[in-house]
Amino acid sequence: MPPVIRSVAACGFLAVALTACGSADDGATDGGLTTGSGSAEGSATHAAPTGKVTETVAVAATDTTCVAAKTALSAGVVAFRAKNGGKQPTWLYLFRADKTVVGERANIAPGATGDLVVELGAGTYQLACKPNHEGDGIRQEVTVTGELAVQADPRVTRAVEDYRAYVATQVDDTIATTKKFVAAVKKGDVKKAKALYAPSRFGWESIEPVAEAFGDIDPKVDLREADLEEGQKWTGWHRLEKALWKAPDTLKKEAEYGDILLADLAELKARLPRAEITASSMANGAKELLDEVATGKVTGEEEAFSHTDLWDFKANVDGALKVYQLLTPIVMEKNPGLVTTLDAEFADLDKLLAEYTEGDGYVPYTDLSREQVKELADAVNALAEPLSGLAAVAAS
Repeated sequence: MPPVIRSVAACGFLAVALTACGSADDGATDGGLTTGSGSAEGSATHAAPTGKVTETVAVAATDTTCVAAKTALSAGVVAFRAKNGGKQPTWLYLFRADKTVVGERANIAPGATGDLVVELGAGTYQLACKPNHEGDGIRQEVTVTGELAVQADPRVTRAVEDYRAYVATQVDDTIATTKKFVAAVKKGDVKKAKALYAPSRFGWESIEPVAEAFGDIDPKVDLREADLEEGQKWTGWHRLEKALWKAPDTLKKEAEYGDILLADLAELKARLPRAEITASSMANGAKELLDEVATGKVTGEEEAFSHTDLWDFKANVDGALKVYQLLTPIVMEKNPGLVTTLDAEFADLDKLLAEYTEGDGYVPYTDLSREQVKELADAVNALAEPLSGLAAVAAS
C-alpha cells in the first residue's frame, strides 16, 4: 500500500540490507497500471495500446519543486524521467483529472533518477512529486492529445487477457475469504478471526497495483494507523488487525468496519472492468510489488500488530511472478538473458521464503533475526534490479 505518509525510519534499521530505502536505480523503468485510456471512465473493450516508448520527458524534482521539461504531449507510451535534486526521497505520481492514479514511481532517493512509464490517451493529467511521500505533493498539469496505436501482437493480447482474468480471480478469492473473516469478527471469535486475517489479505496483496489505480479504494481498505491524516476516518483490514491483537475484548464493537471493508472490496470488483491493463503496465506493476516488499513487508512496517508480514511478502512476490510468467514468451524473444536471470532470482527468493513457513502460513516477522531480515532483503534487491528492466523489454 502506498500510505499517505511513508515512514522512512525503518530504513535506518536496514540501511545496509535495503538499498530500496536509500536509492533508486538510475534510469530504472517503473510505473503503474492505468484505469481507462485517458478519460475518467476508460473502456473494457478498448484495444490494448502498443508498449513502445514514444517520448521521454525530463522531470526536475526537489523538496519544493516538480518541473516537467514538456507538458504538452502526444498520446502513447511516455517515460517521465525524474531526477531528484532534493534532500529527501520523493515519489512521482501521475493523476487524472478525476484524481485517480495513472501510475507511480516509488522512493527516488536524493541524487537518483527514476522513470515512471505510462500509456496515455488524450486528456488532462497532473504530475506530482511527493517528497517523503507526504500530502498532495507538488503538482504540474500535463495535457495529452491524439490517439493511441493498436497492439497487433497476439501474444500481448493473450497476456493482458490472462492477467485480467487472474486479477478478477484474486479479487473474488479475497472477498470470499474476507466474508469468513468478518463473520468471525462479528461473532467475537478471536482465534478464528486471527487465523483468517492474513489469508483474507493474500489476494489483495498479489494484485495491489491494480487496486491502487483506483486511488480512493486503497486507503479505505489498507491504510495503516501510522499513516492516518488528522481527521481521517480509519477503516479497513488494519483497524480490525489492531482490535484483534491489541484489544480482542472489543472485537464485536468493530463489526461495522467489517461490513465497510466488504463494501469497499465489492466496489473494487465492480470497477475492475474499467481497468485498462497493458503489457508495460503489467511489468511496471510487478516492479511496484517488489517495491512494496522492500519498503513495507521486509521492514515489518505493514503488519504492526499481527506481524504477519511474510504472508504479504509472499503475496507480493507471487503477483510479480504471475506477471513475469505471462510476459515470458515476449521477453524470451527480445532478451533471453533476462529470462535466465529472472528465473534464477525468483527461484532463489521463493526457496529462501519457504524456510520461514509454519503450518499453512509463515512465522511472525518478529521471529526473524537481523541477519535473516538482511538475507531476505538482499534476495529482494537481487530480484528487483533485473525486474526493473522488464517494462523496458515489454515496451521495446
